[in-house]
Amino acid sequence: MVFSSAIFLYVFLPITLALYYALAHRLKNILLLAASLLFYAWGDPRHLPVMVGSILFNWFVALLIARAPSRKLQFAILSGGVATNLLFLVFYKYSFFLSANLDSLVGHLFGAHAKVYQVALPIGISFFTFHSISYIVDVYRKDAEALASPLDMGVYISLFPQLIAGPIIRYHDIAEQILHRRNTLERFSSGVERFAFGLGKKVLIANVLGQVADQVFAIPQHQISPSMAWFGIVCYTLQIYFDFSGYSDMAIGLARMFGFELTENFNYPYIAASVREFWRRWHISLSTWFRDYLYIPLGGNRASSLRVSLNLVTVFLLCGLWHGASWNFVIWGAFHGSLLVLERTAFGRRLDALPRYIGHTYTILMVMIGWVFFRAETLGFACAYIGALFGFTDAHGLGPQVGFYFNAQVLSTIVLGGILSTPIAISLARDWNNRRFPSHANEPLPAAVLSYSSALGDQGIYYIRVVVTLFILVICASELAAGTYNPFIYFRF
Repeated sequence: MVFSSAIFLYVFLPITLALYYALAHRLKNILLLAASLLFYAWGDPRHLPVMVGSILFNWFVALLIARAPSRKLQFAILSGGVATNLLFLVFYKYSFFLSANLDSLVGHLFGAHAKVYQVALPIGISFFTFHSISYIVDVYRKDAEALASPLDMGVYISLFPQLIAGPIIRYHDIAEQILHRRNTLERFSSGVERFAFGLGKKVLIANVLGQVADQVFAIPQHQISPSMAWFGIVCYTLQIYFDFSGYSDMAIGLARMFGFELTENFNYPYIAASVREFWRRWHISLSTWFRDYLYIPLGGNRASSLRVSLNLVTVFLLCGLWHGASWNFVIWGAFHGSLLVLERTAFGRRLDALPRYIGHTYTILMVMIGWVFFRAETLGFACAYIGALFGFTDAHGLGPQVGFYFNAQVLSTIVLGGILSTPIAISLARDWNNRRFPSHANEPLPAAVLSYSSALGDQGIYYIRVVVTLFILVICASELAAGTYNPFIYFRF
């Protein structure tokens, strides 16, 4: 089940909300757990035992850590718990990849092959595994208390707004909310508004541009021209941002409707002037998770230059693998890790000294090249595609299969996507009460916009917000009813 589906919007969400607010406080977590497990099992109930097993196992491990009499024993239990979580992740997500590559190597060396079976991947396993590791590590570090009830543990791991695709929520950030939370009309309204804007980003921008990107990346590599390659990667660059950030917005909005406050996951990544800055803005919950639970324990910046570089490359190789069991993801991670190492040298200092627009150009170019590896099905196709971007191809023109999409709707969506990926547009569209004078945007709103907002007053802003929210919901509903193209990129991770 996805947030942008009819069954979720018209059946699951209204019924869950109605029951949640009708029940007594002590029953709310029971309802959330039941609803979350139903949400997870909707697509494929075969993997529900994996989810339940993860909940019970990590709940028990945390209790053992909390009750162990010595730090040495606590560390041993933690190590066993983390290793078990990672083994399950490796088995379900990487066993086929590892077996297939080993079989290929053995076949090349000895001419013998074995039959390799692929294990069905449980949806969201990467996310709920990282949630589980966060929980037992936070208990070990004494950043939070171990949960006494497996029911409360189940709510943390399986809470449906963030279950499938995050944000990755640290246990210590939400521990108090699991046990004690209260909602207000203001928070609920903010959640509805945030959900509506996220749904609009997904349905009205990501879905439109995703159809173009799919067509371009389905063309035989020798037929991709420079203009076609740039058209396709621009569409995909905007698609993946609005698809994932839109889903994160919907998750944050849904959580608010149930009284939770989740952390932000995106902060205008495409305005970054370096790859370092990009990763401070893109998928923030994942990058900070790797920083706090892997990079810093490896030594972080507190080591020699060679060791720091090795730490960065290691973290981003694993970040690439986290996204999927494919050499393309490994290369994508290594590419970003290498850029971060490069930016720690004199190159990074010179880049920082240049005008910001040069840094923007360099960063978006590097990110787009990286997205080619992220999107392409094979390494050969990715290399040919990058060659086409820079003119190393005999093909020319858009071709009929792509030219069909070169129309006013797609071009206007690209322009709209470019605008909405800036702080100015998001400041007008999201959380207006808090963002009329932006608190965490790096660039302020123009004075004219601020003056206009002040002139309208709180009541005028309120009515505009209501009208815009309803308008987006109606348009999205009509688009979902009329169309069948509604993928979600991060579902496969």
